[in-house]
Amino acid sequence: MQEIAANQILGVSLTAWFLAQFLKGIFYFIKEKRINFRRFVGAGGMPSSHSALVSSLTVAIGITEGWDSPIAALSVVTALIVMYDAAGVRLAASKQAIVLNKMLDEVFEEGEFHQERLKELLGHTPIEVFAGAALGIVVALLLLK
Repeated sequence: MQEIAANQILGVSLTAWFLAQFLKGIFYFIKEKRINFRRFVGAGGMPSSHSALVSSLTVAIGITEGWDSPIAALSVVTALIVMYDAAGVRLAASKQAIVLNKMLDEVFEEGEFHQERLKELLGHTPIEVFAGAALGIVVALLLLK
């Protein structure tokens, strides 16, 4: 357990993730003028914490292990998959959830049908993914200097 706690690459990555999650809550407060504690821990929103996590991980690995190492290559590929998924598949699922929830509201507005609402904020816009990636890169560069 002490070895994991001392892992600098893990620390950098978790710092980037935490900072992105914190910023989501702050940005929500600025936009909506109210606090929503779910924004501090939930998926979706600006910036992408998934992108911040994997980009900081990739940069930290590249800096410490070398950009020509197999683990750096693995991290780059994984980061690209995660960011593509965040802006592609999960964003499409978010849009579908919005439409389905609207249908439920309209069709069952006065009925006895009690269906759990689908989570609408799952994915990210490309700008949210880019912002998360940029945040992760900056955190890694700052913390590993």
